[in-house]
Formats: sequence, C-alpha cells, structure tokens
Amino acid sequence: MSSVIIIAISGVLFLFGYVIYSKKIANILRIDPKRKTPAYRKYDGVDYVPAKHWSILFGHHFASIAGAAPIIGPILAVSVWGWAPTLLWIVLGTVFIGGIHDYCSLIISVRHKGTSIADIAKDTISKNAKIVFLIFLWLTLILIISVFVHLCAKTFIVKPEIVIPSLALIPIALLVGFLLYNLKLHQPTVTVLGLLLLGGSMILGRYYPIVLGEEALNIWSIVLLAYAFLASITPVNILLQPRDYLSSYLLLFGIIFGYVGIFLTRPTLDFPAFLGWRGTCNLQLWPILFVTVACGAVSGFHSVVASGTTSKQITNEKDARKIGYGAMLAEGILAVMALMVVAAAFNDKNLLQEVVQRGAGPVGAFGIGYNEVTKSFLGTFGGIFAIMILNGFILTTLDTAARIGRYLTQELFRIKNRFGATIIVIALAGWLGLSGEWNEIWPIFGSANQLIAALTLIVITSWFLSKRKPVLYTLIPMIFMLATATGALILKILEYIKTQDKVLLVITSVLLCLAGFILFEALLAIRRIFRTRKNIFGKKL
Repeated sequence: MSSVIIIAISGVLFLFGYVIYSKKIANILRIDPKRKTPAYRKYDGVDYVPAKHWSILFGHHFASIAGAAPIIGPILAVSVWGWAPTLLWIVLGTVFIGGIHDYCSLIISVRHKGTSIADIAKDTISKNAKIVFLIFLWLTLILIISVFVHLCAKTFIVKPEIVIPSLALIPIALLVGFLLYNLKLHQPTVTVLGLLLLGGSMILGRYYPIVLGEEALNIWSIVLLAYAFLASITPVNILLQPRDYLSSYLLLFGIIFGYVGIFLTRPTLDFPAFLGWRGTCNLQLWPILFVTVACGAVSGFHSVVASGTTSKQITNEKDARKIGYGAMLAEGILAVMALMVVAAAFNDKNLLQEVVQRGAGPVGAFGIGYNEVTKSFLGTFGGIFAIMILNGFILTTLDTAARIGRYLTQELFRIKNRFGATIIVIALAGWLGLSGEWNEIWPIFGSANQLIAALTLIVITSWFLSKRKPVLYTLIPMIFMLATATGALILKILEYIKTQDKVLLVITSVLLCLAGFILFEALLAIRRIFRTRKNIFGKKL
C-alpha cells in the first residue's frame, strides 16, 4: 500500500481532531482569556515563570512529552503486530483520547493554581486518593528516568557522532536563554543563532565522534543522571525553556525532513500490515500493543508534565488548546512518521525483528529507516540526524521527569530542600537503571504510564461531574484505558511469577494495588456526586 495515501488519511483525521473535536472540548471547559494564570499569580522565579511566548512553552511541553516513546513504542509494535493495528491506535488514540487527556489536565491544573494532578485528585476524589496518586506518580517517574537514562547512554554507544551535539545543546540553550530573558534580544534572531550553533555542533560531531565502547554504558548513564540532577534544580527560564524550545525546532525539522523524504521516495509498504493477534513474540495484541505504543497515542506522563511544569508557565488560557491538544497531535504525527520510515525501509519482518530485538534496537532501526528515505537530500547525515532528534528529546524528558519527581518527593516526604529531594529520585532511578536492561523495564513503564492516563481521566471525569459538565468525552476513554492498563499489568505479574523476577514483580504488584485503591476512592466520590447532581444524561438520580 502507498505510504503517501496512508499519511494523507492520517493527516485528515488529525486535522479533524484539532479543528472540530478539541474546539468542542474548549467550549465545555469555557476558556477565559482574561483569567489570570498561575504563572503570574504565584510567580517565584524558579518554577512559576511566565513563558516569553506561547511558542516557547509549546517547545518545552512538546519536547518534554515526546521523549523517546513515540518513536521507540511504534517501532516495537510494528515489529511484533504489523503496521496496520499500530497506525490505527496511534491516530484514533491521539484524536479521541490522548489529545483530550492532555488538554483537560492542563486546563484543570491552571484552574487549580498550577497544582499537580494528584492535588486535583484530593479536591475531586479524596485526600487518600491524592496521597496514593502521589506515590503512584513518584514510582512511575523513577521508572521513566531509569529507562530513558539507559536509552540515551545506549545511543552514545551506538552513534558516537551524536555525543558532541547532544552535550553541546546544553551550553547553547543557556546562551539562548540569557539572550532572550536577560538581554531581551529579538526572539527570531536568537532562535536562528541557536539553530546555527546546533547545526555546527552536529557537523563537528560527525567528524569528531567520541568513541568509548560498550563498556562505557554505565559511565554515560552516571553522566546523564548528574545532568538530570543539575537541570532539574535550575530555574526553568535558564535552561529548561530555551533548551526545549530549540529541541522542538530540531524535532520539527526532523518531522518535515522525514515526511519530505517519504513524499519524494513514495515507498510502498511491503512490510506485512498484520502479523496476527499474538504477533511474532506470542504477545496478545490487546492489551500489550496499546501499552507498547505508549506516548504515541496517549500517555499519563503528559498529564504529569501539563500539571507539573507547563501549567506553571502558561500566560493565557487560550494558548492551552495549542499547547495541550496541539502538542499531542504533533506527537501523533511524529509517531506516524517513525512507523512509516521503518515499515518502508524493512520489507522483511524477520530482518526488522533481528534489528529491533537483537541488533541495534528500535533506535538503530529508526536511524536506518530515516536514512533510507532522506538520503537523496541529507546524504549520510540522515541517520545521525534521526538519532540526534531522538536523543535530544530523551534529555528533555529526563530533566522534566527529575524536576517533577523532586516536586513529588518534597510533598510526599515533607522535604523542604530541593537538592536533597532530587538526590533521592536520581539515586533510586540510577539503582534501577544500572541494575537492569531497558527492555525489562519498558513494559512496566508502558503499563504504568497508561494506567496514569486512566487515573488522570478518572480525576478529569470527577472534576467534570463536580462542575456539572458532560463527561462522556472522558468517561469512555477512561473505561478503555483502565481496562487496558490493568490487563497489561496483570499479564506482567503472571510473567514475573513464572520467571521469579522479584524486584519487577514487587514494583508491578504495588502499582496495581495503588491503582485499585484510587479507583475505589473515585467510585465512592462519583457516588456522592450522583446523589446530589444530574447524571451524564441529564436526569436526576
């Protein structure tokens, strides 16, 4: 089948999502451009800082939520079940679940003074639900940091050419932040300068790769953990905002180049559309495919970012639709591009599985596929650019997750010192990441991530009920995500019992129990609301 036709159909559905579906949600939320946002009401110069422009905050939000998952997840799914079910879930999940989840969690956090989704759970469900939700989020963030540290360190080994540009992005971002916020120079001029410096660092890395070998994996992991620590305690306008802003351009160009390459080469997807209900690894399509794709369709981590950092920087409620729903659509577009370039480059399912499961991994497969469709105009830089895109967003996810983990640690354990709180998060993530392979932790991360999405949708639905708003737009996605994520965790528990993997068994079991408690508390809260309010169909109970 023609890849161009598939992309065109996907594009129409994405356009429908933004122009029509998200506007319907905006009307329900009653967006008020005149309402003062937490960035101004609670300004502190560290976390509550108004973004200079909505595009800068879009860059931060998009870079933080994208990470590696919308590339790695779809590639893993394609190698197991084929491109058709993977594509369907990416497009439909993004439009009807992921976008709504992100947009609503951002606006509701803004309405609650920039507090986390767990704090909102306290107001909409119960105090106990908040505490348990905090613990759930805290454990999941540790999983996220441990997985992405390993993945980023692995890219430094597989592609040493991207070490210099990946690390150079940090001082370049510091310079851009200084020019924008301190010297208040013209934003487009500073942006062009930052991108030129970043491009120069990529050329430098191409000719001077830093090769340390496979044995340096732990060394790079420790370096990345140290970076996450420092970046997460630095004021957002110094590093986080400008670095994510530049990274968003990097990814934007990456997406454009990828789609231009597809339209120029017009590859036919000879890779099998469907590889069976149990795929090639004896894994059930439902629920495993849905948690494997992860952020490419919907992600609980997005609500953590939206309510953890983005809501503290947004300057106007009307920008929330562009940032919340729009960034999720951009992530869906990225996931479709990753799927297309890999499915087009590999027409042999055995070859793709060999690369993904036993060779260079999904990162290497993406580099190969991207290089194949862009070599007519990027030459040998295509593969390097692809992995540079991936790596830049792993770094953004790392420090955003560490920063939010610090918030949660301070609140959970009553630690006032932000340095000490961050050390706890980084140390636990490092212990877990250095003691296991990423592919062992990824399924738990995916399941926990999707379960956070389900729990967030429970909170959003409860909030809608408390405000007498229609809830079907969030209730149906909530039920589906809850069933999917719970089913995936149960399957992993059964697997760990057989393999006697005690550490992962304990983590998975704890996550499932915590989610069950939150659901129970939510049902009690909804019951209380239904006693005094109208139900979703407008009839008094």
